[in-house]
Amino acid sequence: MSHYSKHIFVCTNQKDNGKACCANQGGAATFEYLRSRLLELELQGPGKFRVSRSGCLGRCSEGPCMVVYPEGLWYACRSSEDVDKFIAEQLVADRPVSDLLIDKDQGFP
Repeated sequence: MSHYSKHIFVCTNQKDNGKACCANQGGAATFEYLRSRLLELELQGPGKFRVSRSGCLGRCSEGPCMVVYPEGLWYACRSSEDVDKFIAEQLVADRPVSDLLIDKDQGFP
């Protein structure tokens, strides 16, 4: 069994010269909000969930992006409402949130 049931990496990478990047699309705010909500809901820690900042995940124009392991599902959460929906559905209910997935066919037969 893994130390955490799920590990979420949120891209907060900043690129030079105005290039598309998650930092310019709210990556840091997404990370901070997700982390604070998990703490408030007592969902972060061993046996639960872990959220970490990430460097570039290579999906800059689709951000702010994040990836959830062990599933390997890619998400774009662009508002606090999106993050709340992600927490309720992907983390708590353990089912993909189809309208937030970057690749809409991920995790579906």
